[in-house]
Amino acid sequence: MSKPNKKRSRLIFRGVVLLLLASAILFSIFSKDKVKVLAVGDKAPDFELVDTDGNVHRLSDFNGEGVFLNFWGTWCPPCKKEMPYIENQYKEFSEKGVHVLSVNIAESNLKVDTFRDQYGLTFPVVIDKTKDVRDLYNVVPLPTTFLINKDGVIQDIIKQEMSEEEIISLMESVLPQ
Repeated sequence: MSKPNKKRSRLIFRGVVLLLLASAILFSIFSKDKVKVLAVGDKAPDFELVDTDGNVHRLSDFNGEGVFLNFWGTWCPPCKKEMPYIENQYKEFSEKGVHVLSVNIAESNLKVDTFRDQYGLTFPVVIDKTKDVRDLYNVVPLPTTFLINKDGVIQDIIKQEMSEEEIISLMESVLPQ
């Protein structure tokens, strides 16, 4: 191949690559659905997830009761720190009508079971394998916790690690009356 043909081929190749990149960028910008960011006062979207034992859990299972909906990961140091506090208060509040539903983000059953056993967790732990629920709730940092009242309305959103005192106060805030 002569020099002008090589230069022309390279130029065409670069142009095609640039065109593909530009198309991909434009597609990602304009094709995204505008996701509604959930806020305090919004109705909590229902979902269905499965725990590592194959049991199905739905947010709607807790209609008429308070829900402490916690998103977490086994690799997350703040999650590890607050889990024993959540477990302690789950034991205290579950009989009063406040339930914990813990959503792990896309980790393996083995990792989640090992974590659950290590921390002695007795509340329901489900896995969001597809990350659809994480996306539905717009969860960015872990841990993130949604406090949902008996009417299914988001009462508070906590996007950080909580102390045991904070967990007590938050669970009290969604006690069904």
